[in-house]
Amino acid sequence: MSKGSADKRPTIVDVARHAGVSTAAASKVLRDAYGVSPEMKAKVQASMKSLGYRPLASARGMRGRTHTVAVVVADLHNEFSSLLVEGIRRECERQKYRLLAAPAGSGKDAQDRMVEDLVDRGMDGIILISPLGTDEELETVAKNVPMVVLGRHGSSPDLDSVAADDFTGAGLVVDHLVGLGHRRIAYVNHTTDGKNDARLPEEVRVRGYVDAMIRHGLGDGIDIVQSQWSQEGGEEAGKLILSRPDRPTAVFAGCDVAAFGVLTALWGAGIRVPDELSVAGFDNIFTSSLAPISMTTVDQSGLDMGVAAGRLLLERVGGRTDAVNTVLRPTLVPRETTAAPAATGKVLNLARDDA
Repeated sequence: MSKGSADKRPTIVDVARHAGVSTAAASKVLRDAYGVSPEMKAKVQASMKSLGYRPLASARGMRGRTHTVAVVVADLHNEFSSLLVEGIRRECERQKYRLLAAPAGSGKDAQDRMVEDLVDRGMDGIILISPLGTDEELETVAKNVPMVVLGRHGSSPDLDSVAADDFTGAGLVVDHLVGLGHRRIAYVNHTTDGKNDARLPEEVRVRGYVDAMIRHGLGDGIDIVQSQWSQEGGEEAGKLILSRPDRPTAVFAGCDVAAFGVLTALWGAGIRVPDELSVAGFDNIFTSSLAPISMTTVDQSGLDMGVAAGRLLLERVGGRTDAVNTVLRPTLVPRETTAAPAATGKVLNLARDDA
C-alpha cells in the first residue's frame, strides 16, 4: 500500500490493516499505552511511516484522549514543588504527552475546585502533590480519572502513590546532629489549622524526629516549634527560638524553605552559623547548595519522584489497574551550616550500649 494521497488521508484503521493488527492495538501504540510490546510498537510505527500517517488532534479528542495530563500544585513558592513538576514534565515529554501545571493555592476547597475543573476539561490523568482530604475522597476522584498522589503516604487499590521515606530522612538529620555532639535539637514543624493529616510529609517527618530523639536517649529534650513551612514561617520560628533564655544548639527545619527563614532570623540577629547554632533542612533544593548558604539537608530526589509519578500516571492512562506504591529512600547531604556545638567542640561516637 502506498502513502495516502492528498484526497484521502490515512486513518488509524488503514494503519492497523497495513500492520496486520487490530485497530485497538494500533491505537495503543499511538498513545504509547502501557503493555505494548516492543515488537508490536515497531510494526505499527513502521506502518505509520510507510503510510504517512499523522494523527489529528481532533481525532485524539474523539477517541476520548487529549494527550494532556495535569499536576495540581498548592505551593509554587516552594522550589521543591518545581523539582517535582520538572520530573513529571520530563516523563510526559518522553511519552509525547503535554503537562498542565495547575496552581490550586492553599486549602482543601481550592484543591477540590481545581480537580473538578480539570476533570471537566477532559484531562487524561491527574497528579496531586501532597493533597488534602480523606482516602475515600481521593479514591472517589480516582474512579473517574486516572490519578497518582505524590508526597502523601499510604496505599489505595484505586490510585498510585509516590513518596520519599520521610520518617527515615528525619532520623538521618537527628543522627547527624547527635553525632556532632548536639543534645538540644529543636524541630520546626508545619501545621494547618492546628491539625495535620497523619499521611502527609509534615506529620511523618515530625514522627521521625521524635523517634530519633527517643532512640538517642533525648526524649526529654524533644522540642517542636509549630509554624509554617515557608520563608516567613521559618523566620518567625527562628525569632521565637532566639527569644528563649535556654536556646537549642541546633535547629532542624522540616523543609529547606523554612530553614532559609530560620537562617534569615539568625543572621539578622548576628548569630554565627554554625559556630553558635547549627541549622539543617529537608529537600535539597538547588538554593541550599549555593556557596553562600551551603546548607545541610536531606535529598529526597525530587526529580526522580516526579519522573516516577509521571510514569505511573501514564501507565494508568494506558490501562494498568493494579495499584503501585513507590517509596524512595532519602540521603543526608552534610554541608556548612552544621558543626559541633561550641560547648562540646568535638564529634561524639554514635555507638551506644542498647542493653
